[in-house]
Amino acid sequence: MAKVKIIADSTCDLSDDLVKAFDISILPLYVNIGGRDYKDRTEIDQDKLFELVSEYKVLPKTASISYLDFEEHLAPWYEEGYDVIFICISSDLSATYQNACTYVSGKGWDRAYVVDSKNLSTGVGHVVLKAAELAQAGMSGAEVVEALKAFIPRVNSSFVIDTMEYLHKGGRCSTVQAVAGSVLKLHPQIDVVNGKMTVADKIKGKRRRCLDTYYRNKVTPLLDRIDPHRIFVTHTASDGDAEYFAERLKADKRFENVHITRAGSVISSHCGPGTIGILFITND
Repeated sequence: MAKVKIIADSTCDLSDDLVKAFDISILPLYVNIGGRDYKDRTEIDQDKLFELVSEYKVLPKTASISYLDFEEHLAPWYEEGYDVIFICISSDLSATYQNACTYVSGKGWDRAYVVDSKNLSTGVGHVVLKAAELAQAGMSGAEVVEALKAFIPRVNSSFVIDTMEYLHKGGRCSTVQAVAGSVLKLHPQIDVVNGKMTVADKIKGKRRRCLDTYYRNKVTPLLDRIDPHRIFVTHTASDGDAEYFAERLKADKRFENVHITRAGSVISSHCGPGTIGILFITND
């Protein structure tokens, strides 16, 4: 049986418990703020990130993984005879995928694979866990990658943003849209479609009302199609709201495992505090 090693970039936002349980290695992206680079997950989390934003009065920038990082984290596994699978954030949202492909191609390896998750945050996490489960079931690296081609389109990811400031300063919405959103208390619902972020709705109202509308938008119409095995509620600095949203899911007894996770510093850099996302698999 082939030895398979699953490596994910840090935007997968999986909890330490899940990473350990499935023997997944994490390769961090970078966050730059205050003139310093930090490794996502190991040197900075969302709490520290928002503290630094408050201190420096600037928004962070993010950077992809370098050649040297790939050399340090991928090469040892390959040299030990493993089939190496690296799974990363959508190629439409980061240069990580292209950088990884360039690295692997340059090495001339025939047992190393780079997988574009076409997703972000725990949407990537779903793909990573599926790959780990398939590898544990005895598939080779090539077989896992082939199986993921059918799985990736089934990942349904979306989130609601509390403030448009981070989207605005990150160049993802105009000044007029940001001001209007603040005045009218509009909360964009962002869906991930074919690896790209799209505005699916602009939800109006206070926080809990907004979350109730979001639930009706994303969960209610798909109740009979959602795979009950694993659902993620991923958030930034919104523990109470994440619990509220998760309890709504748990109230429907069909869902077996509802995981609350905190987004890492890279994802938090782009959506800001107060973001809530629901990420699940559909059965078709």
